[in-house]
Amino acid sequence: MRRYLLWGMLATAAVARTAVAQQPGPIVIAVLPFEDRGSFGQDKEVFRALELGIPATFAAELSRNPKVRVADRARTAQALQAQKLGPNARVDAATAAKVGSEAGAKYAITGNFADFYGKFRIDARVVDVGNGQILKIVSNNEPNLQDRADLSRIIQSLAEKALAAVGLPAAGNAAGARAGGVPTDALTQYSLGLLYESQGDKTKAAEHYQRALSTFPDYSEAREGVQRVR
Repeated sequence: MRRYLLWGMLATAAVARTAVAQQPGPIVIAVLPFEDRGSFGQDKEVFRALELGIPATFAAELSRNPKVRVADRARTAQALQAQKLGPNARVDAATAAKVGSEAGAKYAITGNFADFYGKFRIDARVVDVGNGQILKIVSNNEPNLQDRADLSRIIQSLAEKALAAVGLPAAGNAAGARAGGVPTDALTQYSLGLLYESQGDKTKAAEHYQRALSTFPDYSEAREGVQRVR
């Protein structure tokens, strides 16, 4: 339950950027938490942070597509809390569909990840909210896209696959797109910023957001994180 409460506090730029989707008929997608299914090789704190950072980054990638609107996270979090899931409960397709429906979404995306000493795997489930069925499971199966150093590119790739699963083209060169992605060190610091922000520690959150910016000055999400906690 606690991690879903934390999730609701993350009113990040991914949602704000979806204002571009005020065109007629945007597809609303709810991005739910991603679960660490058993990772090794880093501090547990990092993996807890990535449970927030991976879906936040996933949502940011989806929101670059002008035909997508990411469901409001506070509303999504309230729907998750209403399900009264335990701390280690897996969000199955039926639950994702209920949450997505409450959030006003047509599709819901959730999943899990595992980091085995640098070999990174993410499985994202795209759920059709209307019928509660898994439309597609997208994973980084490519042999050349399993290195933790490529975490941002992995998420970008999965976001493109998820868009394809719902009949949308990749964002491509849409406004805000970052060719080459965010360095993993910066993404990790950003995730830690989200973790500390969700815990109410604005000082530590600001430190990690600043570290993310030091590593990657063009990191707009980290810059917005700094602005939120000041």
